[in-house]
Amino acid sequence: MKLRWGILSGASIAIHTMIPAIQQAERGEAVAIASRSLERAVEAAERLGIEKAYGSYEELLADPDIDAVYIPLPNHLHKEWAIKAARAGKHVLCEKPFAVTAADAREMAEAAQTAGIVMAEAFMYRHHPRYEQIKAIIASGEIGELRVMTGSFTFNNAADTGNVRYNAEWGGGSLYDIGCYLISAARLILDGEPVAASVHGLFSKEHGGVDMMASGVLEFGNDVSLVFDCGMWAAYRNRLEILGTKGRIELPNAFGPGEEDYFIVHTEDGQRKEGPFNLNTYVMQINRIAQIAAGEAQPLFGPEDAIAGTAVIEACLTSAREKRRVLF
Repeated sequence: MKLRWGILSGASIAIHTMIPAIQQAERGEAVAIASRSLERAVEAAERLGIEKAYGSYEELLADPDIDAVYIPLPNHLHKEWAIKAARAGKHVLCEKPFAVTAADAREMAEAAQTAGIVMAEAFMYRHHPRYEQIKAIIASGEIGELRVMTGSFTFNNAADTGNVRYNAEWGGGSLYDIGCYLISAARLILDGEPVAASVHGLFSKEHGGVDMMASGVLEFGNDVSLVFDCGMWAAYRNRLEILGTKGRIELPNAFGPGEEDYFIVHTEDGQRKEGPFNLNTYVMQINRIAQIAAGEAQPLFGPEDAIAGTAVIEACLTSAREKRRVLF
């Protein structure tokens, strides 16, 4: 069974990454795209070889030939359109972050449960098998007891001052945009939720007052923490390291797919490189959602995970704005 996908908006991530992934997936088919401008929707559909174009999101959701929708809209619109899609009986892949608040995320999850549809947050990296391998290595004791996890995700887009990421009321800022990856990875690898957050933020008046850079500590149980930084006004980095008493695991390209999706295990006996795997995690994500919708597989993570992750982002922002340690 293939899921027939509709795309809500012609956002760059949709045009350049997600639609090609749907078209490459064995279990997906891109059949429609909607925009607030019918002209833009038609242009995108013709360029990408998509059959249908709509001048409103409502029209796309009313199409009975669409099984699932991908939502790459600005963050503050995720809740509204995910709930509308669920009520229309469509499965939903919602771009990260799932929502701006945990309360919004819970409403979305409840709508999905009521409608009986699949609703997933688009953390494509989690579909890569290397994360299960890393968790297995940690569980085996090869790198000893965990001590700390460190991570960085930064890029410099500060010159584009009109970017949608630079609107605080729309859920802009580095924590929502890329810090969410670091938070998600720590929760996945450390297999738990943080108990406290201490974060410093660089809030820029030139960029709508959003956090253009954030750095901090998330405290987990057993005296293990994530020490991280994320930013949209700094040189590019995309890395994770898990440090234990007997070794460490390094991911030089922690979240991007492709030929650099390897990791290195450093121990007292030397080091070894696992990979590269050269996997397209966007395609893997689309296939997995189809399998879940068909009852052939269980979700790797569901809306409850997204609710918890959103709550952590909120706590980090509170800590940065109020300059205090926030307890969960």
